[in-house]
Order: sequence, then C-alpha cells, then structure tokens
Amino acid sequence: MPLSQAQLDTISVIKKATNVLILPSSPIDGDSIGSALSFYLALKKLGKKVTVVAEEAVPQNYNFLPEISAISREMNFVRDLVVTLDCRGSELPNVRHEIQGDKINIIVTPKKGGFSREQVSFSQSGSEYDCVIVVDAADPSQLGKLYDDFTELFNLAPVINIDHHTSNLSFGKINLVDIMASSTTTIILPLIEELGQGLMDANIATLLLAGLITDTGSFQNPNTTPNAFSIAAKLISYGARQQEIIRNIYKTKKLSTLRLWGRTLSKIQYDEKHKMVWSVLTARDFDEIGGLPDETEGVIDELMSNAPGAEIVFLLKERGSGEIGGSIRTLSGSIDASKLAGMFGGGGHLQAAGFRVKGKQIPDVEKEVVEAFRKFQKERLRLPEENEDPTTKEYPKPTPQPKPIPVVLPTVKPVAEQASIAPKPQPQQIAKPLIATDTVIANATKQSDTKAPSQAESGLLRRDAAPRNDVQTSPATPSISPAALSYFVANPTPIATSTPQPVQTPAIPPASKSIPQSVQPETLPPPPPQPPMNFPFPPQPGLLH
Repeated sequence: MPLSQAQLDTISVIKKATNVLILPSSPIDGDSIGSALSFYLALKKLGKKVTVVAEEAVPQNYNFLPEISAISREMNFVRDLVVTLDCRGSELPNVRHEIQGDKINIIVTPKKGGFSREQVSFSQSGSEYDCVIVVDAADPSQLGKLYDDFTELFNLAPVINIDHHTSNLSFGKINLVDIMASSTTTIILPLIEELGQGLMDANIATLLLAGLITDTGSFQNPNTTPNAFSIAAKLISYGARQQEIIRNIYKTKKLSTLRLWGRTLSKIQYDEKHKMVWSVLTARDFDEIGGLPDETEGVIDELMSNAPGAEIVFLLKERGSGEIGGSIRTLSGSIDASKLAGMFGGGGHLQAAGFRVKGKQIPDVEKEVVEAFRKFQKERLRLPEENEDPTTKEYPKPTPQPKPIPVVLPTVKPVAEQASIAPKPQPQQIAKPLIATDTVIANATKQSDTKAPSQAESGLLRRDAAPRNDVQTSPATPSISPAALSYFVANPTPIATSTPQPVQTPAIPPASKSIPQSVQPETLPPPPPQPPMNFPFPPQPGLLH
C-alpha cells in the first residue's frame, strides 16, 4: 500500500533529525507508552539521540514493557543566553564576571573610552531538539505542564503530530492523523518498517501490540476494525509477546487495585430516566484504600458491564494538586464521547474520551457534569420537563360530534320462548286443478297488494322442513307472475272446482301454550302429505322448490 504524503513528510523529517524529543499524551496509557517507546527503540537503532518525557508517572502494570525506564518526567530543555556587544571602532575589551548572591554581573572593560546601552543586545540559541514527535494526543493541552512551561519549544522545532482521535486539532507542522485507526501504534508500524530494514524486533512488536490491545480493550471495544486483527497477526509474526501483555495488564491486579474497583462499584449511581451511570472516587477513598488514581484504569469497563440500559458511563476521580480527572464511555454509537468530554476541555474517541478539571472541588465538578449530561440526554431523548408529568399532560380535545338519533328496534322474543309455543294447526285443504284466467290474475294481483300473508299463516312453505319424498313436482308449465303466485299461496281454496277427493289426515292435538319437557318441538309429527298442485304456469325458480 503506497504511503500518504503525511507519512512521507514524517519519514523525511525523522531521517534528517539528530536529536529527537518524543512526548506521549497524559494521562499516560498503553497506547501512548507503546507509541513513544517503539519510536524510541527504532530511532536509537538509527543512531539518533532520543528523549522521551511524560508529565505523569507510568502506571505499575506497565512496568513489564521493554525500556520502560527510558521515560523521564523532567524536560532537559537548555538554551544559551547570548549577550552581544558591538565593539566596532575600539580594541577588544577585557571581560570578566562576578557572582553576587543570585545574580551574575558581566563586566566589560574597554581599553579606551566606554560602551553605551545601544551597543548591547541579547538573544537565545535555538532548541537542542531538531524534531518533536507528539503521540496519541488530540490537543497540546493533553501534554500538561510540558506544553504550558515549554510552549516556545513548539515554535523552534518542527512538530510531528501522530494520533487517531477524532477531536485532534492538527496542531503540528506535520499532522499524521488517522481517525479510522484502532490505536496510534497501528499508525507507527508502517513508519518504522519504512525507516529501515531490520528495525522491527520482538521488543518493538510487543510495545506496538500492547498499545493496540489496550486501546481496543483486548479487541472488545467498538473501535476494533478488521485491520486491527491483521496488524495484530503481523506483530505476533514479528515476535510480539501477546500472553505477556495479557497476563500483566488484565490478569495481574494488586490488592489495592481490587479494593479500588470494589469501592468504585459500590458507589455506582444510576439515572434511569437519562440513561446514565457514574461513580466518584475522592482523595479520601484513595487514602483509605492505599491506592493510586492510575490504578483505576479498566474499572470504567466494569462500570459498563454492570450498567444494562445505560448510554453514558463516566468515572470521576480526585487526583493530586486539586485536579479532577474524568473518563467517559458511551454505549450508543449515536453519542460522541469526545463531544461530551469537550464540554470540559477534554477529548478522545467516538465512544471513549476523557477530561481534566483544575481548581474545583469534586462535588461541584460532579454536579456540573451530571447536569450537563442530563441536559444533553434530555434534548437527545426529547424528555419532558422535570415538573411535567407525562401521564397528566393535556392533549387536544376532540371535536364534538352530533349525538346519534336513537333507533327503536322491534322486540324479539327469546328463542326459548318461541320454541315453547306450538305451531297453530291449519285445516287441510285439497288442492284442485287451477284454471288461470285474466280475471283470476287481476284479482290475485289486487289482493296481494292489499295484504301479503306471512309464511306462518299460509302453512304451505316451510324452508326448515325436511325434504318430502311423497311430493311430486309438477311438470313445466307456462310462467306465472309473482303477484298471482302470492295469491295462490295465501288462498289455498281452489278457484275452479272439480270432484273432491277425500283425504284421510291424522288428528293434530290442539295447541297449548307450553310443551312438556318430554315433548320438544323437534319431535312433533310432520305435517300430512299434500297432493301436488298443478298450475297452468311453470313455477318461478327458487320459490316452490
């Protein structure tokens, strides 16, 4: 893969430099240590003078790393003060100095005449460092006092800024920033490979892998990319001691560290409404347990595992000199932890960030942080006001609708009551052949318009009756109108008479208002058979059959 322009510029400046200063970010962690020391070992192989300075002491769980003692906490930044005297027109004077207490007097004696103030000027020599490399720092302020006390140094020597944080301010002359990288050590690996053949060895590979493992949380954090596994495999092929890293960083804990973790977990506070979890460690906690603030590294990951449903997890710890440190983790990809840390002058990654506050008490800082994060979550989650009860919230009233007109429905007798009344028997009539004439049809139409007898009154049509085998269907005849047919059904008395044929019918018991329990309507005898009715017109489909 071809190198970028920033990588080429970085390699060019490093090759030309003879005295290099490397500054890791603060608070110091596995990635910043691994980045600084891997560069230190590689540049020493190239014969360069290299100095590594960190503001804070290295946590004890990193003491196993190669060349860890090379990290100094003091800046050896020496510049000469040059006093220039313009001696034009006179012989060289005699120069001597006298020490009076805390002062040095430089005495210049001319052989003739004297010197004026205008002939004297002052200057300083350049920096002894011809290259400054800042690793794993998004902002120069993360260097602490090293930047505050030696700001001039950053103007005298070219600064190479190597980082992977999204909040990086691009403060260097050369800014090699890759926000897609899982750690800063993964950015440094191709640089060392390009600086010279044979520079990579087991110690450098172990330092680079330590930075990758710690910044990805042993490949568990969201910033773990497929490329991270590829780089890890390459570093192991170079001889990186993976098991040594895991054993010392994750599996070896001092008793004081375990107690600090227990104290942190015992002070967990949970805001379910705003989906926040946090804990606070004061100076008193550290004194009682006998631990150090640096021993809390990794405890915030325990907070995350014990905070189901939380979206923001943070830990506040009181450090020395009135300084309070904050570590932030977010469990939602839609929340940028670096922006939350930026509210208090910090920075970091999308889901992992930190900040430091000076000159305030930890209860005040806790209150400010909690209020700021609650406000952030309230706007993001669109939560109601604190004094607003969503269950009593007034919603727009519906538009009143006109009342419906009541409808009176006819009373229907219950099925049981209807079943208890026996059907009224009808006198049996003998159907005679009918002769339909115009007069008959007219009378039938007139009477059907006046009154249409019900099916129960006619006693002829029973749709619920079982089929009769003894009833013969009349042959097809010419059609008859529905009005005439209704008349014939309602008035079974024949119009045209013929010789009557007596029919013997079984006697039907008189109707009663109630039927004994032993006799049900279903057990009543079927009606007597009816002789076929011969119409001069064919029946309408669906009416009589």
